[in-house]
Amino acid sequence: MNEIITKKRDGEKLSAEEIKFFVEGYTKGDIPDYQASALLMAIFFRQMDEEETLTLTQAMRDSGDIVDLSAIHGIKVDKHSTGGIGDKTTLVAGPIAAACGIPVAKMSGRGLGFTGGTIDKLESIPGFQTTLAPEDFFKQVDEIGIALIGQSGHIAPADKKLYALRDVTATVANLSLISSSIMSKKLAAGSDAIVLDVKTGNGAFMEKEEDAIRLAEAMCHIGNSAGKKTVAVITDMNQPLGHAVGNTLEVIEAIDCLKGEGPEDITELSLYLAGMMVYLGGKAATQEEGQAIAEEALASGKALEVFKRLVAAQGGDPGVVDDYSLLPQPDYSADLVFTEDMAPVKNAPEYFVAAIDNQQVGLCSQYTGAGRATKEDSIDPSAGVIVHKKIGDEVAIGDVLATFYSDDEAKVKAVLSDAMSIYTISVNDVEPPKLIKQVIQ
Repeated sequence: MNEIITKKRDGEKLSAEEIKFFVEGYTKGDIPDYQASALLMAIFFRQMDEEETLTLTQAMRDSGDIVDLSAIHGIKVDKHSTGGIGDKTTLVAGPIAAACGIPVAKMSGRGLGFTGGTIDKLESIPGFQTTLAPEDFFKQVDEIGIALIGQSGHIAPADKKLYALRDVTATVANLSLISSSIMSKKLAAGSDAIVLDVKTGNGAFMEKEEDAIRLAEAMCHIGNSAGKKTVAVITDMNQPLGHAVGNTLEVIEAIDCLKGEGPEDITELSLYLAGMMVYLGGKAATQEEGQAIAEEALASGKALEVFKRLVAAQGGDPGVVDDYSLLPQPDYSADLVFTEDMAPVKNAPEYFVAAIDNQQVGLCSQYTGAGRATKEDSIDPSAGVIVHKKIGDEVAIGDVLATFYSDDEAKVKAVLSDAMSIYTISVNDVEPPKLIKQVIQ
């Protein structure tokens, strides 16, 4: 191990045998944290090339179970987001794709820090079970087209150990380490094709678009090299997707989208991603044709029906679709109001939202109880934020910019002082950012 650390420290390329030795040894506990930390820091500064990154990904994939989805009929397509604020597209795009005949056998994660997790959102539905026996998982996908469960502890255990170490050694933000972390789990999850939603902006891990493109290219190279047709969509995360950030709040907004009544941006992105899933699943000749099929599934109500069946199949109460009061409700709320003190110019004829500190939105949601600071933290499913005004919206003195919800009155009051920094107001008209920036294949 000392020789491997020295080799990478000096900028040399690691062999496949050396990378596998490290991953296997660290996963088993034969290699101590201090040596693994040293190698991670060497990789952080010296980088890995495409071949090293692919080998690292495959070694991490092979550290645990590799799910065999061959028992499920059809081309299985997975969708993964690199994490964002208010990103509930799995709850919308998944049922749409399933309604189009695409098997969606998806394992999702929990939220940590300022980004939310699909599993936490689903568990805000009373009774919803995110753990299924393999045979039940396969049967459900075959019968209704979709199952959404938590990631097994046996999927890529090397990544779980390495990510925890990267998190405390300031080695998270490295292209090879990020791409291998994401793709090792995706490859182990067993789907035939993968759609990646790679976020960029001040609410994403990759703030700069060029960095998001490099990450997308790296992940597509890994996926395609491993025999999985992989496409990445670069999307904006300079403001929340939709208006709701939280768990119950996002479930409600996702259901609104499936009813055809949701925010334009969530609907637009969900239909695009679902269209790509339909295309990769062999049900359309192009993404555009796939999206047209997805739009019909949404408009006809088929996608909403799939969501109801999904909830019922996994023990949840499908009545939440028609009665949101069945979901956890917050006891307290507080409004962030646009006051004269926040105005850049007094008595201007017009004001507009020029920018949103999206990461701060996520942190405020976390502070209300909707997120976790550590993996052991519990969450308040009713907590979160509704962002009423977004970039480009006109605002007037006295308008409510955002509303914060929690079961804890002290939290919603305290979070208002942090929330003041979320908004940048201008007297000039502002163009909203483009949502879908480009596609990498």
